[in-house]
Amino acid sequence: MNNEPRGDCSSFISHRSSLAGIISRRDGFPAPMLRAVLFAMLALAVALPACADIALLTDGRSMKINAYKVIDETEIQLTLKNGGKLTMPLVRVERIVDDEVLPVEIVAEIKKAVEHEGIFPKLSWRYDEKRGPIFKSKYDKLIVEAAKKFDVDAALVSAVIKAESDFNPREVSNKGARGLMQLMPATATRYGVTNSYDPTANVYGGVRYLKWLLQTFEGNADFAVAAYNAGEGNVWKYNGVPPFRETINYINRIAKHIRNALPSAPKVAEGGTR
Repeated sequence: MNNEPRGDCSSFISHRSSLAGIISRRDGFPAPMLRAVLFAMLALAVALPACADIALLTDGRSMKINAYKVIDETEIQLTLKNGGKLTMPLVRVERIVDDEVLPVEIVAEIKKAVEHEGIFPKLSWRYDEKRGPIFKSKYDKLIVEAAKKFDVDAALVSAVIKAESDFNPREVSNKGARGLMQLMPATATRYGVTNSYDPTANVYGGVRYLKWLLQTFEGNADFAVAAYNAGEGNVWKYNGVPPFRETINYINRIAKHIRNALPSAPKVAEGGTR
């Protein structure tokens, strides 16, 4: 959940050329190579510069902003596109995501590739005692307990925690998300979490949300994990993975952790940064 520096949007041209080369060669790839092509497309896509953010509010409204700053963990100051500033309670902000900065043609091709192959492996994401947490952390027991209680794959839960906080229960993002599963105050309130720094409360709340997303999107991990980052409203709005650089990067990283943990799976190189 980084507030990454904003780049020069004119540099889209050079990135478009690189992606166009991949896209033009996508058809005719043997099936085993298609996923590698998809990962290459994603890696280049996430390198595109972000120009602004979108603040998604709990009342369903959204606004494009140039910057934001959390104040005393209870309020957030949004710098609007016109230069004005707006301060509001942090609990009113559902989340903040990158603006849809990817070129339309790139989004369309990534969408086709996702529909054909998918970013996540085709698995059941219900709890399976044979698939435990991927990383050896002191929270493995807690992860298994929450995963079993809410019937969610423990490996997926651990991969989300790795991407969100790297297992730091005191992690606070510059967007106001907190704890192991980086719950925004609005999400914490939604799932009855009163102390997001408490590992048990945070993980139980985060896994409940992840379970709801998996049910909502009928077991589609691409959509569920994208929604965990960008909100279910954006997945519905775009009828799939939202074209936000941060979200594409996010699901790509988590999927790599899952694929690398599968038996006999070839290791996928880590790419991009959060």
